[in-house]
Amino acid sequence: SMIEAAEKSGAIKPGGTLIEATAGNTGLGLALVARQKGYRLILVIPDKMSQEKIFNLQAMGAEVLLTRSDVGKGHPEYYQDMALRLNGEIENSVFINQFGNQANPLAHETSTGPEIWAQMSHRMDAMVCGVGSGGTITGLGRFFKKVAPDLEMVLADPEGSILADYVNKGEMGDLGSWLVEGIGEDFIPDVSDLSLVSSAYTVPDKEAFLTARKL
Repeated sequence: SMIEAAEKSGAIKPGGTLIEATAGNTGLGLALVARQKGYRLILVIPDKMSQEKIFNLQAMGAEVLLTRSDVGKGHPEYYQDMALRLNGEIENSVFINQFGNQANPLAHETSTGPEIWAQMSHRMDAMVCGVGSGGTITGLGRFFKKVAPDLEMVLADPEGSILADYVNKGEMGDLGSWLVEGIGEDFIPDVSDLSLVSSAYTVPDKEAFLTARKL
């Protein structure tokens, strides 16, 4: 949906280059579509992400640029800042920008939400989500607010991320570091509407990894 929005607006022309800053998860989706549509894809990924994910992306034709995971927004080597700079340097390219692209939450409001609602036979009390860009939880929150206003939207947030404190206390907590990939943030993404979230839980890495192994 984000690629189609770029095509519709004229931001990208055939044979162009898609650029994205990602922990790898959105990158996997972009790689599948870029390959089918004949686009070059450059993914800027923080260097703490797993080697398996990077191999997977490269196998699907993506060019992966690793950058520092120990710097914040505004630093030239922060993954989003680097992607934006590349967009300015490469002709016929578009920065997908999942963190600020309204086609991101819209896709979940119009497709993911209705799919889950149908598969659950309209019997749901709560929806639990992590936040990377916030597109999924925002789109789902908007959909469920219309069809099931009593449903509880729950954020599962890694310990060290600022998002759980923001939801529960209305203020950003102390920023730490975490090993779980693809969720948790050091800022509030533009597409993320956390007012739709009822409650948030902080989950330490150890608990997350042990639970994944039990599953």
